[in-house]
Amino acid sequence: MVDGSCNHRLPTSDIDLLTETITKRREACHPASHELSPELFIAVAIPPKMRSLKDPYLLTGALAQTWCGKHYMSTQSVVAPGGNFPLPPVSSHALLALRCAPAIQPYLAEDVWSPAAILIDAPVVYYEIANAEPIQICSNDTMLDVTVSLNRRTITSGLVPLNATAHELPFSLVGITPQKAAYNLSCEATYAAASQTFSAMTALSVLPNPTNGSVTKMDLRTGALLAKPATGLGGTYEAVFPIGFYTTYDPYLITNLSAINDLKEQGFTIIHPVPPFDNITTLNLVLDRMQEVGLYLMYDMRFTYMNSTSVTEQVNAIKTRPNLLLWYTGDEPDGTSDPLNATTIAYDLIYGLDGYHPVSLVLNCQDYYWSSYTAGTDVVMQDVYMVGNNVTWSNEWNTTCTPDYGDCGCDNCVSIPAGDTAAVSPNSTYYGAEYVPANSGIGTYFDISDRVASFKNRLEVMGWERTKSVVTVPQAFGGDGEYWLRAPTGEEWVVQSIMGINQGALGVVPWDDPTPADIKSSASAFALSLPDITPYLFNPASVRTAYIVGGASVATWKTGALTLALATNTNYVNQTVSWEALGLEGAGVTTVFVSGVAETGQGGFTLGPVGSGIFVVAA
Repeated sequence: MVDGSCNHRLPTSDIDLLTETITKRREACHPASHELSPELFIAVAIPPKMRSLKDPYLLTGALAQTWCGKHYMSTQSVVAPGGNFPLPPVSSHALLALRCAPAIQPYLAEDVWSPAAILIDAPVVYYEIANAEPIQICSNDTMLDVTVSLNRRTITSGLVPLNATAHELPFSLVGITPQKAAYNLSCEATYAAASQTFSAMTALSVLPNPTNGSVTKMDLRTGALLAKPATGLGGTYEAVFPIGFYTTYDPYLITNLSAINDLKEQGFTIIHPVPPFDNITTLNLVLDRMQEVGLYLMYDMRFTYMNSTSVTEQVNAIKTRPNLLLWYTGDEPDGTSDPLNATTIAYDLIYGLDGYHPVSLVLNCQDYYWSSYTAGTDVVMQDVYMVGNNVTWSNEWNTTCTPDYGDCGCDNCVSIPAGDTAAVSPNSTYYGAEYVPANSGIGTYFDISDRVASFKNRLEVMGWERTKSVVTVPQAFGGDGEYWLRAPTGEEWVVQSIMGINQGALGVVPWDDPTPADIKSSASAFALSLPDITPYLFNPASVRTAYIVGGASVATWKTGALTLALATNTNYVNQTVSWEALGLEGAGVTTVFVSGVAETGQGGFTLGPVGSGIFVVAA
């Protein structure tokens, strides 16, 4: 639903000045935005300072001719954008960064007799991250005595080892009155060996049982989303790995409801319809069909999330749907320099209206006011699009791209190393050359893993690693006359997805559908393999370890006697990986998924050009 406030128009002279720029910029934001007129796109997508403002939630922002805070037109000067995430200072002595969080968010009244726990993290670090305080470690004492209190009443306590991760202290919900507002918990840790005390705070949400509709919980032990079946016909809470496309709503979904049935059969778990949703009757037909077949909904308010009236209307209309999994607010708000508190204002409003479903958004910039925008979400997504793109020279604006200037459709992405011919696609200008120059503009898949890893690291610096999760957005488009001269192949799509998962992403939501047939086929095959994969990803006892072997990215999840291995080859030549390099013997190998070529042997496995394999190894 496009909110009425979007009809406030710029003066005609301003529209004439910006129409050409916005026509290009809107498509760079996301290609499907071509369905909007330039004037409407200006009204709903450019930074709010350029609009007529009446709503108190619409706050002032930056001017339109920047992306990630950078000038990108040839007529503009180079001005450092600022907004960089501050690197934590190094400490010369040990610091304890005590954290605590409930194991499940939220608990419900119906959970009163179920097991509940508070998670304690006690990392000893040498960086001044959030809540890190000096600790004088004595080698003969590695335990903390932790007490968790609610309104000065102890609800649980126990001994927790230094460097513990998600150490569970059980407690009872009996006597805690369910309410919409979260409770404040106080966690105190005493280190007796040095007579030191440390403290941390967390929020405990115990909500009344919903009278209708669904609930999406977050398992803060693993980051998994927990939901009952999307059909609304009952069932237990199960971990959900969101996999499914941003999907064109009009005309693709509304004229072809059978496509929804197809998507379910292809193994996808969600659909993310892309607004605007102009007709509520038609929208309900689409969402009803999704519920009927059992597909979860990621509900998108990208064009209206800064308008409180519209957000209130939409949340109240959608929040009782049994298949609602996630809200979605800002779509690359860092790119358009939305007000720094815009996502947080929307987040607080949504939680006040609902509170039973997490909030998500996607960030496009590599490093532009990341913490401000991420403060307003539970699930932060990243969308590095580097396939078929010159990442250092803008195909759209005919300018260079640097950390201070330019827009190449892949913010601060880097070229493959000089001379790295193995990483060159057959579709590239440099394919077959004896030497690839530095700064060639050929993107690297490692930009995806680096982006996810940086998001995960920043969450830890901010003290949010337990309460927020990361989802990756692979490129599933290209060749439409924009930055991206071609779409990825199906095998390249799988590489992108695994690069994100291997660094801890817990969902795959590609932009966009309709997508080329080979991408849809590969994505479906990957989705259908997830039931064999997610038990490892969502097991609190699993230990994830990431490796780089030549051009291959590999991650393992060790759970008891079994180890899951996700491997993908970023090169366009064969890559062999030994089991020994992964700390495995390679006994009892079961192949769960193959994209392209992935062949196992006694000593290891070989991946073909941009090939991927997923294996379960007994030893």
